[in-house]
Amino acid sequence: MFGKEADTATGQGSLNSILGQGCKVKGDIQLQGTLRIDGEFEGSVNCPETLIIGKSGVVKGDVKVKNAIIGGKMLGNITSTNKIELQTGSHVEGDIETARLVIDEGVFFEGNCKMGTGPSQRSEKSDKSWSKPEESKPQTAGVR
Repeated sequence: MFGKEADTATGQGSLNSILGQGCKVKGDIQLQGTLRIDGEFEGSVNCPETLIIGKSGVVKGDVKVKNAIIGGKMLGNITSTNKIELQTGSHVEGDIETARLVIDEGVFFEGNCKMGTGPSQRSEKSDKSWSKPEESKPQTAGVR
């Protein structure tokens, strides 16, 4: 928040994979540790730690991670088991599912957001809490 760069905000695991600015890659990525994308990537990302999309980074595809720090452009759905941080100037188009969400001022976000700790619990609770209550018919007492 407040002007910090994505590379100083990780706090999770070690940065062991970088897709640098100027690189364009298509495919699927599965890795251990933290991934930083400053170039363009199209495909799916499965990362058990942290995904960092730098200010110049563009990701088109679905992402499953523990944590995500987005400073660039993300076009696709993000599923995070812990936390997603959308930094100032980031652009996100897609659905977000996470336990915690941080959105800085100046973020563009278009999509749906589901928050909570368990996907099955969230869907059951949301179905019950947002369902329209059944209308009750007036009861008339029998006359003798």
